[in-house]
Amino acid sequence: MSDLVRGMARPGAPGPPSPAPAPPPAAPREDAPAPPPAPAAPESRLRIGPLTEPTPAPAPAPTPDVDAAQEAEDLFAQLHGFIARARELTRGAEPFPWVALGGHVDRVVASLDAGGALFWEAHRPVLPPGVDWVSYHQARVAVLALRVAVAAGYDRARLGALGLAGCLFDIGLWQLPDGLLRHHDALSGEELAQYRAHPRQGAQIVRRWGPPQDGLVEAIQQHHEREQGQGFPQGAAGAGIHPDAKLLGLLDTYASMTLPASGAPGVPPHEAVRELVRSKNDFPPALVKALLGELSVFPPGTMVRLNTGETGCVVAVNRNHPLRPRVEVYDAKGPRQGAPKIVDLSEAPFLYITGPVSESAR
Repeated sequence: MSDLVRGMARPGAPGPPSPAPAPPPAAPREDAPAPPPAPAAPESRLRIGPLTEPTPAPAPAPTPDVDAAQEAEDLFAQLHGFIARARELTRGAEPFPWVALGGHVDRVVASLDAGGALFWEAHRPVLPPGVDWVSYHQARVAVLALRVAVAAGYDRARLGALGLAGCLFDIGLWQLPDGLLRHHDALSGEELAQYRAHPRQGAQIVRRWGPPQDGLVEAIQQHHEREQGQGFPQGAAGAGIHPDAKLLGLLDTYASMTLPASGAPGVPPHEAVRELVRSKNDFPPALVKALLGELSVFPPGTMVRLNTGETGCVVAVNRNHPLRPRVEVYDAKGPRQGAPKIVDLSEAPFLYITGPVSESAR
């Protein structure tokens, strides 16, 4: 061992005195109070409670470089793909994978909580080639309904059941003869009776699967009932209709108007919204108001004309000012090359929408 390690002075001329060693750190007092625990993160208003069976872990949070629109498109494709595969289960006695569907609903809710990309992906009234309309329609309604449900005051305990019902509410349509939906507006008396039986048929299938949430079967069976008793299959009215059935019925109507099962051109979103506002006796005003808060009178995707004569496309709504959304302003030939010109009408007092652009004027 060296002299330095031993702390001994070497022989010869004495050097400067060594500095005194630093005192050891004081031991913590046993009676010192423990630091307070970190505050819990605030609970999201959209998270849903667990199903009666454990659900898969939610997808990891996206990194900042992930394209939100692409992520929403992928998530929506996974959802309607899962629903499409459930069609085979309606024909046999296999158990339904409620845990897997609950996982999809969890991921939908998490995405809606993070931003609006999934909502507008579901809102887009375009059926991809080769995709089953019933599956796609149910996925659209489920996503739209979950978003509107929060505005309507749903708490987290109710969102899970609503999401499950929204994914399965129209499975009774798979029991109808092939092609019947293609001419839905011109059904014979016998075909109309078959169509009006689909809510009961869907409810019977879901009951057989043993749903994990109360009210699921009732919501599916009643989604065509209306406030004044003018719906089917039972003619229930008012408080006799399950709240989830009312919300699903509203979004089912809106989604069917903008993307019909027949394959015919859909009603423009702003016209569908106005039609729902006019149908005062069909749905509770509070639900229609909640839908309006999400879609506005001019929903995203609506072509509009400004008071300057310019045209553009609505890209985002303003909940506080429904008539003053954000608009991508076009030039005479359509969308501008390069960076788009986005105008927030709530910050442009001298600009306003004079009305939608008709299909013939585009």
